[in-house]
Amino acid sequence: MTRIRSTTVLGVRHNGEIALGADGQATMDKQVAKSNVRKIRKLQDGKVVTGFAGSTADAFMLLDKFDEKLNAYGGNLKRAAIELAKEWRKDQYLRKLEAMMVVADRDELLILSGTGDVLEPDSDVAAIGSGAMYAQAAALALKKHAPHLTARQMVEDALHIAADICIYTNHNLMIESPI
Repeated sequence: MTRIRSTTVLGVRHNGEIALGADGQATMDKQVAKSNVRKIRKLQDGKVVTGFAGSTADAFMLLDKFDEKLNAYGGNLKRAAIELAKEWRKDQYLRKLEAMMVVADRDELLILSGTGDVLEPDSDVAAIGSGAMYAQAAALALKKHAPHLTARQMVEDALHIAADICIYTNHNLMIESPI
C-alpha cells in the first residue's frame, strides 16, 4: 500500500501571541498528490486553532472528537486535550488512528498524539509532520535572533525554510491565530 506523506505544521507563541501554520502538500509515494491541502482549522468560533499531520480521514475524526471535548468542557483547551488523549489511548478504534495534532488558543499551545501525550512544547514552539524538525529549528533560531518578528512572521519564515529543505513540504502556506 502506498503511504501518503505530509506535512509540516508549526505553532509559535511569541510576545503574547500565538500563530499556527501548515504547508499544503500531500505526497503519495514519490509524487505530489495535492499541493493545497487545508491542514489548519478553526474551532469554537475561531477561539481555537488546530493543525494536523497524518492520515486526513483520521485527522478529521480526531478534529470532530476534539470539538466535542471542547464543547463538553466549556472551551477549556487543556482539559479537552487531556480528555481526548485519554479516550484516544483507551478506545480500540481511536487507538488505530494515525495522526497528530497541534492545538492552540490565545493562552496555550499543545501537541496531541495517539500515544496519549499532551505536550506543552519547550521554547513555545510546536512542530509535527515530515518537515517538523526543519521548521522547529528555524522557528527556534528566529525566536533567538529575530525577536522583533511577530509569531505569525516566525511561522511563515520557518515554514518557508522547511519547504526549501524538506521534499514533503511546499510553500503553499496557511497561517491562523486564535481570536
